[in-house]
Amino acid sequence: MKPAPFRYIAATSLAHALALKSEYGDEAKFLAGGQSLMPTMNFRLARPTVLIDINGIDELSAIHLSDTGPTRIGAVTRYRALERDAGIARIFPLIREALPEIAHPQIRNRGTIGGNLSHADPASEMPAVSVALQARLRLQSATQERWVAASDFFLGSLTTDLQFDEMLTEIELPPPNPRSGSCFMEIARRRGDFAIVGVAAMVTLDDNTQCTDVRLVFCGVGEMPVDSGEAASLLIGQIVTDDAICAVAASAQQMIDPGGSVHATADYQRHIAGVMAERALTTANRRARDGQ
Repeated sequence: MKPAPFRYIAATSLAHALALKSEYGDEAKFLAGGQSLMPTMNFRLARPTVLIDINGIDELSAIHLSDTGPTRIGAVTRYRALERDAGIARIFPLIREALPEIAHPQIRNRGTIGGNLSHADPASEMPAVSVALQARLRLQSATQERWVAASDFFLGSLTTDLQFDEMLTEIELPPPNPRSGSCFMEIARRRGDFAIVGVAAMVTLDDNTQCTDVRLVFCGVGEMPVDSGEAASLLIGQIVTDDAICAVAASAQQMIDPGGSVHATADYQRHIAGVMAERALTTANRRARDGQ
């Protein structure tokens, strides 16, 4: 339960951190909250030769809220800071609802949103939420930067589009559409465990209560967030009824391919995914109608 030997370097600025990553490449890991990295190092599943501590870079932990334009969240922002931010709760109720499901308060006190997204655990909540919110991620190296849609960032289990010399530095969230409702729910073996199945749903209605946009993203049922928007698109252009939601849930069940685990068989995960999709869409639609 001890990590392999490594060199520790505390970065003094973002430029310093990126220069170090360019120098050491895949041999280096960024240290922020460490809630995923340190356990894998202790089990020697990860053996970086250099740890670059980025906790002292203040610009990476800022939250810039906007009601009309994109909201920007620094990658080293702690979950606890997001959980306590009234503006995040007001503008992005989907985040507000998902945050308490993430591990335990002690983990959220240290864990960072950028670290979680970069780790890309398929059972984690925020990757699915970021896809549902159509987030864009800012990836920077010492020489350039690029923006990647969250839907393109996750490539597989614990695998992302990050290159050897890049850091995820910022998450950009577009403002939700007017008359939108959202819902996040999950089922886990125990409170704080990784989700056996989780689902993020969003529904947008027009003045005639017809659906104009819908999003449905699962976690825990594939090697990365599973976007079931194709199934959910059956709701667009119509008033959302219970029968229509049931049809979407049934279609989503057929689209996913869960792997099963010691805690739940694949058939159980598929069944629960359908149940939760139905409930989440029903709740999101009600909240959109009620203006919540």
